[in-house]
Amino acid sequence: MTVEEFEEFYVHAVGRLTGQLYVMLGDLQEAEDVVQEAFVKGWNRRRQLDRDAGPEAWIRTVAWRLAVSRWRFRRRTADAWSRRETPSHTPGPGPEHVVLVEALRTLPVQQRRTLALHYLCDLTVEQITRETGLSASTVKTHLGRGRIALADRLRDHPPGPGPDAGPDAGPETEQCDEQRTDQDDDQEAGSR
Repeated sequence: MTVEEFEEFYVHAVGRLTGQLYVMLGDLQEAEDVVQEAFVKGWNRRRQLDRDAGPEAWIRTVAWRLAVSRWRFRRRTADAWSRRETPSHTPGPGPEHVVLVEALRTLPVQQRRTLALHYLCDLTVEQITRETGLSASTVKTHLGRGRIALADRLRDHPPGPGPDAGPDAGPETEQCDEQRTDQDDDQEAGSR
């Protein structure tokens, strides 16, 4: 088919094919989409399409197959979503994690990275040197200085009961309160 023949074929057949696919699919938008896509595929193969060999049947078959592929894709997607478990409620980070992350953020980037690779990823000094390109002595220096700096920062900011904790912050607070009360009672008894 020449360009002109294909354009003429398109003008005469697009409405008819869209109507046929609409009846087959029951969805006008879907019918329009698959017919257009089938015509694009036909355009790319217009030299192989022969006017006498029924190019309309070829377009209709391609459009139908495209629609079936779309259905299968949608069904597989829907099945995958239905098999997916709904995530349970994940609690937020505890106050000790928040304090740790805040302390880590204050460290220089290389120290933070080295500490994370060593303690979170369980890499040895040699593995860290290969991954970062730093020398072994530099890695050891970052680990040592990072641990000292982190210990200082964590000592300055001990984790508290958290921002959501009220007067009844939980069993740990109650135990501390009981201990303080007992100590106060002992001190009062000793001073008498």
